[in-house]
Amino acid sequence: MANVEKDLISGQNTTGHEWDGIKELDTPLPKWWAYIFWACIVWSIGYFVAYPSIPTLTGYTKGVLKYSSREELSKDLALQAQQRGKWLADFQGKEVGDIAKDQNLLGYALRGGKAAFNENCAPCHGTGGEGSLGFANLTDDEWIWGGKLEQIQQTITHGIRSDDAKGRSQEMTRFGIDGVLKADEIEKVADYVVGLSSGKADAAAPGAQIFADNCVACHGEGGVGNQDMGAPALTNALYTQIKGDKASIVAQVTNPKHGVMPAWEARLPAETIKMLAIYVHSLGGGVK
Repeated sequence: MANVEKDLISGQNTTGHEWDGIKELDTPLPKWWAYIFWACIVWSIGYFVAYPSIPTLTGYTKGVLKYSSREELSKDLALQAQQRGKWLADFQGKEVGDIAKDQNLLGYALRGGKAAFNENCAPCHGTGGEGSLGFANLTDDEWIWGGKLEQIQQTITHGIRSDDAKGRSQEMTRFGIDGVLKADEIEKVADYVVGLSSGKADAAAPGAQIFADNCVACHGEGGVGNQDMGAPALTNALYTQIKGDKASIVAQVTNPKHGVMPAWEARLPAETIKMLAIYVHSLGGGVK
């Protein structure tokens, strides 16, 4: 049996437990703490009765108030849709070019487009559209498939190399893997492409003729690119899928990497896509 005694210093009884000469006091809880504790218990019982809270085998208790956060969200979304209805009605019958000319609609489109961009596009293209390796920079003047409003809308709507039949699709020949070019030829053409991007291409270089025979059909004379085919310009250092060094170019020519952008037509309303096109066009790289 525990040896209960009164502590001489505090005047409190001990519990009778002792460890290495240290005796445990039997100090009662403060009354304010006990009151709060019991109040919380009473509150929890009331909460269980009023709100959905207790899981059952087939669902959960609904509570006498029948509250549902999902219903609250549905009401908020319905109210938001009602408020947006007037604006969206104006979007439905207009082309993106006409919307961009209307200052009231343009302001609404830019705000809505920014919200949609941050939610759907920023994970790949960055919050400011700055892009990264493998994802296009949307803030410059370099557009693989064209930077006019209608072209951007087309790209967003149907995607690039997506499962959409109307999506943009063009793939670079696997010159090394398929044996179109030998390893030493790829080295030479890579040297020439490095020269194009730095403005120091030598027309008499060994890779110039290889480029003319195999690459001009897509990338154009002098590597200026072809937006109709989705062939990027090679006359600058704004590469998308790779770095601009020789080793990366050799790897790309040998076994190309191809980016994929989903078709947003099935995921976003047409009005939202119009807003996105206008917002992306405004990021700094838009072509008039």
